[in-house]
Amino acid sequence: MNAEEAAQNALKYVLGAEKGESLVIFCDDEKMDVGKAFVSGATNLALKTRLTTLRTEPRAFRKEIPKQVLDILRQQPAIYVNLMRGNLEEAPFRIGLIKLETEGHRARLGHAPGITLDMLTEGALALTEDEHKQMQIFARNLIQKLSKVARIEIMNAAGTSFSLSVEGRSFFTDAAIDRKTMKWLNIPTGEITVAPVENSAQGQLVCDMAAGGIGPLETPVSLTVENGKVQDAVSKDPKVLSKIRDSLNTDDHSSTIGEFAIGINPKARLSEEFLELEKIFGTIHVAFGNNSDFPGGQNPSRNHLDLLIAKPSVKAFNKDGSSINILSEGAFQP
Repeated sequence: MNAEEAAQNALKYVLGAEKGESLVIFCDDEKMDVGKAFVSGATNLALKTRLTTLRTEPRAFRKEIPKQVLDILRQQPAIYVNLMRGNLEEAPFRIGLIKLETEGHRARLGHAPGITLDMLTEGALALTEDEHKQMQIFARNLIQKLSKVARIEIMNAAGTSFSLSVEGRSFFTDAAIDRKTMKWLNIPTGEITVAPVENSAQGQLVCDMAAGGIGPLETPVSLTVENGKVQDAVSKDPKVLSKIRDSLNTDDHSSTIGEFAIGINPKARLSEEFLELEKIFGTIHVAFGNNSDFPGGQNPSRNHLDLLIAKPSVKAFNKDGSSINILSEGAFQP
């Protein structure tokens, strides 16, 4: 697919962009090819568009919001799009920027840490209007199926045996923005998500596929979780384990569960970027850290660490005690 067309479709069918609306794009200098595609797509939609380039340094990680960004934020556009690198070290910076962009629920935001041009031409963002709408229908049907669920159990062949409560928490999707309830979503889209009850998660979670800010894993990482909080993390890869532990120790809340999500994008591929990996059809991911923007979420951490699990079996238990098989070894069940 043409990158300009893919960007235009994301703006129109995901973020609901309308002629004459104002759009600000914050774009890392290394993502400028993607930035130009979004500018062209926005021009086709007659959006009032401003592209702001952010300089990056390979070994220097952002911590504070630059003054040039703060000045632009005061203009309060209708839509923001963040096209940024997805390194783990800058997760707190990105969370801080999201909070400022969505403050007061005045703007919609498409956030894309780790986006690449080939996601628009070949991957999870290369979606036609019909493909966006088909994924939105699939998401709505799955959310309806989960509407009365109180508890979820997850297992996989790598050793995951994990449970969490979602009682009183609502599932939602990033397939299209809901202006009444959502402030922002990731681009590319393709998941349904919920904020688990923060003290509810129990068991062994084996991340055998990829981790946010790190990418695909050659060696699994196994986490022991009690009362919603990671008690221990082990792996045979010392570099990956060090990054995982550092992330989980960002602050007092960063090792507490924040998210459970199911991938539903049929065009999402195995790639180096977690932004696309987490959308792969039939995968699930669990995150530890911030969920304050999720319905009912109460984790205020400055960090958010996603862990992707391959070929999961997911069983959901309703409030009345009945159960539903959602996934069996990565395959959706009827």
